[in-house]
Amino acid sequence: MHKIPVTVVTGFLGAGKTTLIRHLLQNNQGRRIAVMVNEFGEVGIDGDLLRTCQVCDEEEDASNILELTNGCLCCTVQEEFLPTMQTLLQRRDQIDCIVIETSGLALPKPLIQAFRWPEIRTGATVDGVVTVVDCEAIASGTLVGDLDALEAQRQADDSLDHETPIEELFEDQLACADLVLLTKGDCVDSHSQQRVKNWLQQTLPSGVKVLPCHGGQVSSDLLLGFNAAVEEHLDTRPSHHDHEADHEHDETINAVQIRVDQTFDPTVLIAQLQQLVQSHEIFRIKGFVAVPNKSMRLVIHGVGQRFDSFYDRPWQPQEPRHTQLVLIGEDLQQAEIESAVLAVATHESHSAAMAAP
Repeated sequence: MHKIPVTVVTGFLGAGKTTLIRHLLQNNQGRRIAVMVNEFGEVGIDGDLLRTCQVCDEEEDASNILELTNGCLCCTVQEEFLPTMQTLLQRRDQIDCIVIETSGLALPKPLIQAFRWPEIRTGATVDGVVTVVDCEAIASGTLVGDLDALEAQRQADDSLDHETPIEELFEDQLACADLVLLTKGDCVDSHSQQRVKNWLQQTLPSGVKVLPCHGGQVSSDLLLGFNAAVEEHLDTRPSHHDHEADHEHDETINAVQIRVDQTFDPTVLIAQLQQLVQSHEIFRIKGFVAVPNKSMRLVIHGVGQRFDSFYDRPWQPQEPRHTQLVLIGEDLQQAEIESAVLAVATHESHSAAMAAP
């Protein structure tokens, strides 16, 4: 039987990987795509976001979104990735391709090496590696939009067995790429965007292209079908570190999860969250919000002081309307954070909240 092609999407925290995959699923051109999401924390916001991309309404489609929640994927390939891949390979007649979204900390090479294992190599091949790069961060002289958020993710991941400097991790992501997508170019002027693109092009291996990408809107024909068989040619994709010694983890980094039935005015809620970011060591906020007089669910995402929000889909008729947030930071107290969030909740009735579009 033919091998299932696998596309690995890598890039730092907040670069736009989930947005890219969401758009791919919404514009799949009839392909049956399975997705692995290397999610941080116990509440799978990114996985849920992908499951509700309006092409996964049927139970058999939703089952193709698989979350790997046990830490950095390149460090848990044997414990979690291998059995998950074996499960997907058992359903190979129902799948045309697989997309893997790695965490912002994952080294590409150890994950790709797993495709050489006998349990996988006869059934799947790495079709290509797509690296997502934040243009705004590069233009401002950094590699990641919020360094503190990335470091918080690093310290909170007990499975992480490499402490790769972000510069080397970034170089590894570029060295392994078949295509680089440059996101958030609309946040800088055209001169800065071109400067970043030129710099990346000089850094990348010969033949690897840099493509500007807005809102994850890239044709599936560009993302899929590289036919690179990456696992067979890893010697041409150098890595700084294949193995790293264990290191200590900051036990004060934690995630506070809030799930309540109340609705919120988006402007008021975001203002309150911004105040919390200023008064607490909060590195990242993401989740869903029930908004009064709206039949659509609001997705909210904050990294540092930068917040984005959009309505992603209608609430389903039998679905409980609730607000669900995950806040990642340092020494966060559940009761204190939840109290501050609930302080700005509205008190619209369920019937009134469902009345308007």
